Amino acid sequence: MLLIMKTIQSLFFYSFAFLLIFSCQSDDDALSQPGLDATTYYQELNVSYGPDGDQKYDIYLPANRNMDTNVMILIHGGGWSAGDKAEMNEVKDALLNEFPNMGIVNMNYRLADAENGPYPMQLNDITTVINKLKSDQNYYVIDNDFGFIGTSAGGHLALLWSYAFDISSDVSMVCSIVGPTNLADPFYLESDIPEIQGLIALFVMDASVAYLEEVSPLNRVTASAPPTLLFYGGVDPLVPVSQGTDLHNKLDNLGVTNEFTLYPNGGHGWIGPDLVDTTVKLKAFIQTHFN
Repeated sequence: MLLIMKTIQSLFFYSFAFLLIFSCQSDDDALSQPGLDATTYYQELNVSYGPDGDQKYDIYLPANRNMDTNVMILIHGGGWSAGDKAEMNEVKDALLNEFPNMGIVNMNYRLADAENGPYPMQLNDITTVINKLKSDQNYYVIDNDFGFIGTSAGGHLALLWSYAFDISSDVSMVCSIVGPTNLADPFYLESDIPEIQGLIALFVMDASVAYLEEVSPLNRVTASAPPTLLFYGGVDPLVPVSQGTDLHNKLDNLGVTNEFTLYPNGGHGWIGPDLVDTTVKLKAFIQTHFN
């Protein structure tokens, strides 16, 4: 997407973030063990979950964890066709500092191009990561209880997976920061902005509105959706306010626990007091619904 969250991904949580440096076990060391020592901190980078070079995640697990240790999954933005998990590192560092008893997975996913659309490819990647974490639950010593924080395109993916692909109800909360929720919105269908036209072209493989509705969280959410936290900017040139308010209203009508925040002067990201407000609200939401 465009500038997708460059501002918020580089500044988000800066007021809480600290530089955390830990030793990292090698892949060979990890594979040689029947299970990890749950009394010590564990970090492993670029864990492969598929044959593609983008199918990798970083995992961070707290010391003294047990089978009730929840795992938060971070999903980067980039218009479904760009971006990298490294852009979420400051969010990861802040979470490690604020929630030392929580596990974190920061994942990459296959990027879309003219021949490979985001849907269902990127949703399948999230499913593969969830299934791998569940199958390795005893090895990692973690719960099969997951949360999502996604920014921009990553927010869209986090919402869509939580609402339409979580058949085992493994997700306890989902947070979307400026994530599109309705790709069939006239804002996208009627746009003459080349960047937005290019983004929609990634999805419209059959050139139908029905297809765009299928890939829109707004049209896939049900009363069984997990608690949802939404943040949007009032002057975002890429994601109109209606993307957030429409989903918020539908969640209310369905009786789904949710919180919605609009920053009137915020764009596709924000800084200053608005950013501090985001961190405070996200922390409180995690403490209530996930920690």
